[in-house]
Amino acid sequence: MEIQKRLSACWDRIVSCFRKPEQPKTGGSNKDTTFFTNGHTDEPKPFNRLAPAPSRNHYLALYDYSARTADDLSFNTGDKLEALSKDAGEWWFAKALTGISINRTGYIPANYVAPVESIDAEPWYFPDTKRLDAEKMLLAEGNNHGAFLIRNCESQKGELSLSVLDHGRVKHYKLKKLENGQYFVSRTKSFETLKELVEWYTVQADGLCVRLGEPCKKLEAPTTYGLSYNTVDTWEIDRKSIKLGKKLGAGQFGEVYEGLWNDTTAVAVKTLKPGSMDPGDFLREAQFMKRLRHAKLIQLYAVCTMEEPIYIITELMRHGSLLEYLQMDKGNDLGLSDQIEMAAQVASGMAYLEQQNYIHRDLAARNVLVGENNICKVADFGLARVFMVKNENVYEAKEGGKFPVKWTAPEAIQDGIFSIKSDVWSFGILLYEIMTFGQTPYPAMTNYQVVQKILEGYRMPPPAKCPKPLYGIMSDCWKRDPQDRPTFETLQWKLEDFFDLDTTSYDDANRYHS
Repeated sequence: MEIQKRLSACWDRIVSCFRKPEQPKTGGSNKDTTFFTNGHTDEPKPFNRLAPAPSRNHYLALYDYSARTADDLSFNTGDKLEALSKDAGEWWFAKALTGISINRTGYIPANYVAPVESIDAEPWYFPDTKRLDAEKMLLAEGNNHGAFLIRNCESQKGELSLSVLDHGRVKHYKLKKLENGQYFVSRTKSFETLKELVEWYTVQADGLCVRLGEPCKKLEAPTTYGLSYNTVDTWEIDRKSIKLGKKLGAGQFGEVYEGLWNDTTAVAVKTLKPGSMDPGDFLREAQFMKRLRHAKLIQLYAVCTMEEPIYIITELMRHGSLLEYLQMDKGNDLGLSDQIEMAAQVASGMAYLEQQNYIHRDLAARNVLVGENNICKVADFGLARVFMVKNENVYEAKEGGKFPVKWTAPEAIQDGIFSIKSDVWSFGILLYEIMTFGQTPYPAMTNYQVVQKILEGYRMPPPAKCPKPLYGIMSDCWKRDPQDRPTFETLQWKLEDFFDLDTTSYDDANRYHS
């Protein structure tokens, strides 16, 4: 009898674990409630302690992808895939478990997927997004009041930030951890996982500026590593696979066209002037250029060097060069915050080159490209080295075109010394271009006059409507001694923190700038 009572009590305890707990009210805080809903209905999520764990080789698609070759696999956001082989590095051989290609196999870009039920697979997780980018994304068309994302905190490494859209303004909260690993916005309420935290605040604001709504829309898919699995290693491609479209622009190195590779993929095609460089020199430089990968650098996809003109195939940026973008009536559209943000993006790309001990040698607005939502990426890094010759202190392209003296540091003009610090000088000139909406620096002065004046200590005055702190950054870039100029890492954080953007904290003690 006693044994039966014990068994009955034990069974009651087991059953109680699966009973539907009382749900939290949506109108306010319920400090004693520890159950979370899915944020879409008031019904709790079913919880099955015995559910099998997902395979570590099962992945969730974060973006749509259309096959570019017969070896690729198409999929849509939310499809599940199984990675059969990861030997190819950035391109995995996979099988579609659901979706438009179900049961088919092929290669997929690894940066388009994340492990099933991992934090990376959550639609609101934007780990490497900076504060400025978070604001831009949340304010973009398609996001409504309450849209949100979680990202890495810039000011304190290892911590996270919650960014929320509140009536047209973005507010930021720091997410901290207790010693036991639980997450919290306010210490009065903590959560085992970020997912539980999100689910709680989608039901009730509980002190936030607004109840969390839909996750922030992703602006665009990331750039794939190379055009396809087939071009990762053998990146000299057949010229016939490229169809040239409209001309996008021209510069000292050649002309740029919109193109189509393999009838599937939009690309940019730079056609180099015949005889302007030695193919061997270019290929040696391009081998290194292709390994440079950063969100603010144009990715080199492939080349065609077997005949002239040489083709350089890169990712396509729809709005062309920053110089033309600034000059095309952008004075009516771009505000100071936009200008500062664009400069910060360039500094970010250059900070990466700085880390890689790589020198651009021709940094200017004409060599920065612009995509949707004012996304800026540095282009043509490394090309100047295979074009330059020196003639009486004036650098010239091999076809005789004048080297851009007005963008070049004095030690590079006078002694041929190029370094990352000479790139910093050029960045100061680029800031001038941004603030004047594409005006030529040193207006009304010849190259010869510029060289003489610079060596005498002359520096351009501040552009009209240029804030004094920003002109101070320009002036720092133009210090005579290269070692006195700032690093690109310093320039990046100075520009990113240029404005004291509105921040909101749950607790006064938690106020911060993320």
